[in-house]
Amino acid sequence: MAETAVDDALWDDFHGLVTMTAPELREWLTTTAGGQDVEALPDHAGPERSRALLEVLDRPREELSDDDVVVMRSVVEEIRSLLEGGAADPDREATLRSLGHDPSR
Repeated sequence: MAETAVDDALWDDFHGLVTMTAPELREWLTTTAGGQDVEALPDHAGPERSRALLEVLDRPREELSDDDVVVMRSVVEEIRSLLEGGAADPDREATLRSLGHDPSR
């Protein structure tokens, strides 16, 4: 596999905003799936993007692919956008959690 360089700024932003570990996110997706029905197959629980995020969280930095970097950038942008949204909202909080950001942290 060709090595993909993840620049330090993206790495730091991603890990500063994605405050849930892979096991915490996996549990969130399989028990609540961000407000969706619980999925019978845990590996398929939650939105596709959340599952892609889990794959990123499960890999060491040196094994990340170009697609993983795209996921990381997208997640950082969406979390920032949601955080700028202001007041607490249960749907917003569920979306943040599905993106690996625990608003209570």
